[in-house]
Amino acid sequence: PRKKKRDQQQQTEQAPAGEAAPANDNQQGQNPSKKRKQDHQVAPAEQTPAAEPGQKPEKHRKPAGANEPTPETTPVPTKKEAPAEQPAPKAEQAPAGEQPPAQGEQPQDKTKHRKPASEQPATGQQPATGEQPATGGKAAPAQGENPVQGEAPADKNAAPILDSQKDARRKGRESGQGGRNQNGEQQNGGQQNGGQQDAGQGGDQGGKSVAAPVDQGPPPASDKAAQQEIKPEKIVPVTQEKGTRLDHAPDENIRDRRRPKGVDVLKQIGDRVIIQLNDQTFVQSNDRPRLTRGAKDVYYEDLPQGRTRETVERGNGVRIVTIRNRYGDILQRSRIGSDGREYILSYVDERSYQDENDWRDPGDDLPPMQLTIPRRDYILDSQNVDNPDDYYTFLEQPPVERVQRLYSINEVKRSARVRDIARRIDLDTLNFEFGSSSISDTEVQKLQGVADAMEKLLKENPAETFLIEGHTDAVGTPDANLALSDRRAEAVAEALTNAFGIPPENLTTQGYGEEYLKVNTSAPNRENRRVAIRRITPLVAPVASNN
Repeated sequence: PRKKKRDQQQQTEQAPAGEAAPANDNQQGQNPSKKRKQDHQVAPAEQTPAAEPGQKPEKHRKPAGANEPTPETTPVPTKKEAPAEQPAPKAEQAPAGEQPPAQGEQPQDKTKHRKPASEQPATGQQPATGEQPATGGKAAPAQGENPVQGEAPADKNAAPILDSQKDARRKGRESGQGGRNQNGEQQNGGQQNGGQQDAGQGGDQGGKSVAAPVDQGPPPASDKAAQQEIKPEKIVPVTQEKGTRLDHAPDENIRDRRRPKGVDVLKQIGDRVIIQLNDQTFVQSNDRPRLTRGAKDVYYEDLPQGRTRETVERGNGVRIVTIRNRYGDILQRSRIGSDGREYILSYVDERSYQDENDWRDPGDDLPPMQLTIPRRDYILDSQNVDNPDDYYTFLEQPPVERVQRLYSINEVKRSARVRDIARRIDLDTLNFEFGSSSISDTEVQKLQGVADAMEKLLKENPAETFLIEGHTDAVGTPDANLALSDRRAEAVAEALTNAFGIPPENLTTQGYGEEYLKVNTSAPNRENRRVAIRRITPLVAPVASNN
């Protein structure tokens, strides 16, 4: 014993100060590989006794009276054991017993999803209604400044950035490629959010073979550059063609409108109609009341080939003239000033429509989107806006890729791929009451920055067109959410006109319900209940230099 104690003291004096072996192999924060490298080091006497000469040092010291394990049975950490500072992620589950209502949304979030640290809201930042605030977009992409295929976020609950990617996953799910996970949530077409095969990576979209992404280089520098692929067309004045006056508005009942073959009316919810086209469901509404409110006179005319012309005369001498095809789609809309000058707000070549194929997705003709800019340059989250001028700076930017042809407003509404060409503002600070589409006076004031940006853009070009999108979370029935989101988009357009004077003809609306979630969860989520705005002018109207 005396020799053993002497050897122990000598080794203790030789060991560096403060260096001690861990009490056991599973000590918190200990890296197994580093532990094995330190096995040859000797711990201080009060923790681990020195080994007898000719023996291997023992790694553990148990309390007196305990049977000490032999070296063969001493537990050794395996590769499957995760270090304490890098715990394995836990699957998030909805609270037990939480059931969605039969209609619409939940009034507030009952579950919260962990976001990356870079996307956490600022300390003390609280939403107006106490709901979970939407998160950022300020964080730079993980890999440099050129994200790949829409910069799929690492968070497993974050949906792809591009609507066309979400469309591809939804179509894959409906064609039987998806299913439900162990929590009962719908999977995204069998794909993980890491994006092993997104819409931006080629492959199969809903059973259709699509082309691989085409590298189009950096985004166009201007609207004119974005339209360089479009051959200038000779556009005749919107009033040039002679028509026959009608005594009432055509298709006053939205349910009875003419629609192409293959379009089915599923149901009517108030003044909205839910229709199904191929594998997607849409909501249709009538924008005439918004455009004709307060008008001096409104009249309609029949034109050849089943088209109609609507003229809205205002007290200031301005006329808004819209030509629609037999299905109600806008072919041309112009504002004619009191001086007789015509501004083309939207125009599409009628030859782009071919009888029964009128409502095909024009995005099918395009390769998957290749997004080459950071998320923060593609989506502006209003909660991250520090200077109201940021709205103007963002909205004036051109599309992120070249436009192959001019599209009708209705084509842009129905095609996620075409819509993706235009940048997006998420009004994630705007709050609606549960199940309501009305906006309080407090919430209307949050539109001031966007309205000022629109007004400034319209002074530069009176022919600008802005698409206002409505979105909901995935709680409630899809059809009810479609109607609710459409009413909310319309409410924002009404507020921009009534409170800030933005002309109604420069605004078009569409609700998308729960089809394009921002956060991929079936639980109530504040970030998914949002209104978005895109400047779609370069998609639907020729720039002045091309006209």
